[in-house]
Amino acid sequence: MPRSNRPRGRRAGDDDDAFDLERLKAGWRRTEVKRSGTWNVQPVSESAAVKEYLCPSCRLTVEVGTAHLVAWRADGLMGDAADLAARRHWHSHCWRMEP
Repeated sequence: MPRSNRPRGRRAGDDDDAFDLERLKAGWRRTEVKRSGTWNVQPVSESAAVKEYLCPSCRLTVEVGTAHLVAWRADGLMGDAADLAARRHWHSHCWRMEP
């Protein structure tokens, strides 16, 4: 039987589609203005939450596998690098309640 030169398995576009879907599920970084200043907010999906963190609002643990938010100052005085280094992981409901 002659050999077929057709590629077998996944197509090249399949990986891109999965990546885009994961990015859409995770959400996009946005800027929010609160009384305490301007903040960058990045949602973290359940599948991307692979470590435990301490929520700065309620002081309870953000468990592994729990969707949550990461927030850092967008208007800090020490510069972008210092603001990014000071980012914190929040429960979504705690962030909504924060003034």
